[in-house]
Amino acid sequence: METAVLLVQCADKEGIVAKISEFLFRSGTNIIQSDQHTTDPRGGIFFMRVEFCFEKAIRERGCFERECEKICSELEASWQIFYPTNTLNMGVFVSKQDHCLYELLYRWRSGDLAVNIPFVISNHSQVEDLVKHFGIPFYHLPITPEDKEIQERKILEIVKGNSDFLVLARYMQILSAVFLSEYSGDVINIHHSFLPSFKGANPYRQAYERGVKVIGATAHFVTEDLDEGPIIEQLVERVSHRDNEATMRRKGKSLEKHALSNAVSHYLEHRIIRYLNRTVVFG
Repeated sequence: METAVLLVQCADKEGIVAKISEFLFRSGTNIIQSDQHTTDPRGGIFFMRVEFCFEKAIRERGCFERECEKICSELEASWQIFYPTNTLNMGVFVSKQDHCLYELLYRWRSGDLAVNIPFVISNHSQVEDLVKHFGIPFYHLPITPEDKEIQERKILEIVKGNSDFLVLARYMQILSAVFLSEYSGDVINIHHSFLPSFKGANPYRQAYERGVKVIGATAHFVTEDLDEGPIIEQLVERVSHRDNEATMRRKGKSLEKHALSNAVSHYLEHRIIRYLNRTVVFG
């Protein structure tokens, strides 16, 4: 048996679920899981995720996808189909802090993240031993304001063709618009706060000085607008007057690594549909 995931997005109208379900039935597939959402039953946007299985012998991918294209064209829908047997390549960027990186590597090694990690790139050398311990190629590419353009060109040579998407596991460099345009693949970042609050340096000090009662972490897609990309996952934890900057930072690191790894898991399981500057994430 082989499995696949179909993502559909279109203007909401009657009969979408019935039409797609009937097409999958005629195609000899068995629906494992189906979920859908509409922004408004009258004139809204409809989103659907269907996971199904089928016998390889009775379903040739090219033929199936041509039939799917015909159905989605009738619905005026955009669609994507993914086969979990096609394992994605995830490139990882990191700076000095290793908590998010270690969580990703641990989940990868344990089999919780079905992904290949062809490389880890860092502008510092602190995590080199950790990366090599996991048997993953490590590239140390320091960046200064004077050589940023040159180093980004070297990074592009490594990532293009060797990765399907990138994850910034506390990579403390801003990727340029040129880099994002030339790479063209998805990039996922973790932000050390509950966006849009406390951007910039020392977020936990900012939070402490403001006497916040909730701290958090946000995983989002990277766009040319800094920290403004579509949000994938957010986690929060309550704090009190008994917390100080150190305890808030410790709690924040835990939120960061779990929010990022959850977002990567959602991405690998094809549970995310992007719409405008938002996401629909099916559980």
